[in-house]
Amino acid sequence: MEKGEKVKSIVVDAGGRIVGRTKLQKIAYLLEEAGEGDGFYFDYHHYGPYSEELSNAISIAVMNGDIDEEERVANWGGHYSIYTTSSSSTQSNDVRQRLVHKAAEANAVVLELAATAVYFASRGEDDPWHETEVRKPDKAAEERLEEAKRLYEALRCISDKLPAIETKTG
Repeated sequence: MEKGEKVKSIVVDAGGRIVGRTKLQKIAYLLEEAGEGDGFYFDYHHYGPYSEELSNAISIAVMNGDIDEEERVANWGGHYSIYTTSSSSTQSNDVRQRLVHKAAEANAVVLELAATAVYFASRGEDDPWHETEVRKPDKAAEERLEEAKRLYEALRCISDKLPAIETKTG
């Protein structure tokens, strides 16, 4: 499968629509960690796990017409993209589709926090949730971090291939 088609398959599995570049990145990352991904390599960047290769594949998918990208201005003045496709044919398995759909429905910041904790867990960090909180203090307010933990547990119920992340206490 070509790179653009890989991106299209993620958007299709989300029900044909994903709002936000960051969200698309985090969904693709979680798919990799669950063994359901397309072989994209991720490093840690400001918004958590990020793949330059995926970013390029998104551009290819848009140029090839595999997906549509609509750029909008956010309330705070920044920009975001909405990725859509009218295609509904998918060759993905049920686990992948359910993971993508659940992640696509999640709050973008909550998803970012969960994916970041997974990134740290997969690299052997002792307390991934704490490291996430330290790295993202503006986003990781207690309520949001708890919501990220709940989201991640829901994702783990879909795929037990995602790493277990224990919460350390005091």
